[in-house]
Amino acid sequence: MPLVPFEPFRQLDNFRRELDRFFNNDAALFQTGTLGFGNFNVDVYETEGEVVARCDIPGLQKREDVSIAIDNNVLSINGSVHRVNEVRAENMHRQERFTGRFQRAVALPASVSPEGVKATYKNGVLEVRMKKSPVNSQRRIDVEFY
Repeated sequence: MPLVPFEPFRQLDNFRRELDRFFNNDAALFQTGTLGFGNFNVDVYETEGEVVARCDIPGLQKREDVSIAIDNNVLSINGSVHRVNEVRAENMHRQERFTGRFQRAVALPASVSPEGVKATYKNGVLEVRMKKSPVNSQRRIDVEFY
């Protein structure tokens, strides 16, 4: 019988890896349709002068259906998708297209200015362009000695 060194935290490490795997991969099992439980997919990238977020939100029909806010470098998008039932419920065999409220908050990779934000919606994709803030977020703290 081979001897294995005792590692008291091995089980915790395995458990953490399993939780990470579940929340990164297996959570998609619970989604129905594109938006799932009111969440939607977001791509966030930055260029030299701005941060861009692209969101797949099919079904928006008018400007009032979506709200966008930026607070403490967190982009918040929420709203609702309204669909008219073209088919009677007894004739429906499968319904996967999302209807209802959605929301998402995403931390931004750089400081952005809430002024000058531009949002466009085309072909089911919402694109939000935010200019980077020139303010340096680093601050030196002086220590007072007594």
